[in-house]
Amino acid sequence: MGHRDEGGGRMRPIVVRQPRGPVEAVTEADALDAILDERAVLVRGPLFGVVAQDTGATGDASRWRVVVPVVAGCPQEARDSLNSLLWFRAKDDAEDRAERRALLAAVARLESERVDELTVLGTRYRVVRAEEYTAAGPDGIERPRPTDPEPSVPNWDRGVREPGIDDGLVLDPEAAVTPLQAAERLARRQLAYNGARFPEDVLDDSERALDTHPDVVLLPALFRIVEQDGDAWKAASGLHPSAHEARKTLDFSLTWFEPRRLGLIPWDVEDRNADARTVTAKGTATAELATYAEAADRLRAEHANRIEVLGTVHQVCRARRLLRWGPDGPEGPRPSDIDSHPPERIRPPMDEDGTVHYEGGDEDEDEDEVETSPETQI
Repeated sequence: MGHRDEGGGRMRPIVVRQPRGPVEAVTEADALDAILDERAVLVRGPLFGVVAQDTGATGDASRWRVVVPVVAGCPQEARDSLNSLLWFRAKDDAEDRAERRALLAAVARLESERVDELTVLGTRYRVVRAEEYTAAGPDGIERPRPTDPEPSVPNWDRGVREPGIDDGLVLDPEAAVTPLQAAERLARRQLAYNGARFPEDVLDDSERALDTHPDVVLLPALFRIVEQDGDAWKAASGLHPSAHEARKTLDFSLTWFEPRRLGLIPWDVEDRNADARTVTAKGTATAELATYAEAADRLRAEHANRIEVLGTVHQVCRARRLLRWGPDGPEGPRPSDIDSHPPERIRPPMDEDGTVHYEGGDEDEDEDEVETSPETQI
């Protein structure tokens, strides 16, 4: 990414406020340390989600709420999540046939068109695009900060999850921010792709976005596991709302997934819960398997953010997200963004009376709840 000169005078002023209380003051100090240590910005690529605005509430597009977390890898994934969201609203929440008809009409469009914005029953939905990046300093990729949220008592049960990513998040570029939040927004305003490794259409779209969406809003930090691959790093997990949730994924990888991938535990072992810890406890583990168990135990005991196991470095990375903002609100997908698949039917057909028509003809079958915050787990 690169910087270019500001211009045009069309950017919103940033309203700055003093930190509120000692906790926020310490968070500001952490942010200052991060800025002083920053040597480079490493961009992973775009993420997509869906935001909504009640059209009667405001005419200046200044406040939007996130209804599909901004974590999808391509625009169509976000459209599919919106499709499911509206389908379940038609199934479970529609008050009459007219309301259900309007929701199903939107679902039909999403099944056949690449729709990035539509208004349904007074709510305006938009697929939005954010940039995922992280900072690198003298010690490499940024790890979690001391003031990033952590549970007071860590729970390592993988069946227990924290609140989802972007739950209840409202985006408001005019809201007052702290001095260090303002500094980061100013520093990121003119970031754009550059370099020969990017196709020309990607570079053109990135440059154009500086004019069409000159402001930025910073979304809450997320966390993922990365692995060192020579001098580079590669993503090894999906995004998580906290560093602890990322460590839980790494714990699972070290004890369950990696031993199976390497043939240390058979994939078809009778006890599907067998892992490096349980096999080591029985005294039947190889030295290699015992090393994985020891590393996972150290991860838990030390709340470690960096673990090296048999020559591979695993690290919790602090990922940041930047969403560009223009006169009409947050930026949507760019022409050069690539979809992994075309629009398609996500849910079975439903009529305006709310009857779901399954292919097998069993209309009493329960449908799973909509998944609007998919995570790629190891």
